[in-house]
Amino acid sequence: MTDLLDKALAAARDAAGAAAEIILHYWRTGTDVDLKGDDTPVTVADREAELAIRRILAAALPEAGIYGEEYGADDTSREWLWLVDPLDGTKSFVRRTPFFSTQIALMHRGETVLGVSSAPVYGERMWAVRGRGAFLDGSPVRVAPTARLADAVLSTGNVKTLTRDARWDALGGLIRDSNRIRGYGDFCHYHLLARGGVDLVIESDVGILDVAALAVIVSEAGGVFTDLDGRPPGLATTSVLAGVPAIHDAALARLRDATIAR
Repeated sequence: MTDLLDKALAAARDAAGAAAEIILHYWRTGTDVDLKGDDTPVTVADREAELAIRRILAAALPEAGIYGEEYGADDTSREWLWLVDPLDGTKSFVRRTPFFSTQIALMHRGETVLGVSSAPVYGERMWAVRGRGAFLDGSPVRVAPTARLADAVLSTGNVKTLTRDARWDALGGLIRDSNRIRGYGDFCHYHLLARGGVDLVIESDVGILDVAALAVIVSEAGGVFTDLDGRPPGLATTSVLAGVPAIHDAALARLRDATIAR
């Protein structure tokens, strides 16, 4: 499996580079925006980047299925499955803010084992392979050693669903008891978490394509990455609780208490 993962990582990084060229081209020139069936925006940059990624990944690992944001899944039942979001953060892209990225992950029998997160305008690329650590542009990264909630930096992303949940009050308590709260969102707060700048990330409205690669990166940097109920990420994941171990444990306990009480 080592040789296969080496080949897969090289392909994922190449694919992220190919996507970056396409995305940066349209970032410079601009592009029309269409709406998908769910009223979310999509551009030619999304579509062309995914096609480029698919070509590289399929050539490198033909035995793997590919599940992409723009062109769907060819086969999610295979032993190996690529998960691809070519331009995660299209809303940011069309509004000319740099908080968008390319997310490429590889699953083996339902477990995410490899991830590449590339943010070309922001200027960062992170990657990780299960058991080998996490890296930012080639340098190893680790989460912060934060042990007390009073010292912790929290970041929230998409939390609309959580506002209708009993756990909303628990989030308020976490915010009150923490050192500070930010809302970096998208790939950015996961990158910050993996390299020690943030201690806890909370989101209630995501899809697995948004976070699969980031889950591997955060975990390999020494963090804990689950959904809001403490479950490991999978194809059905819709929420995230990711953090340094001590802060993740404290937050999960509070969220569970709120769930029990409702």
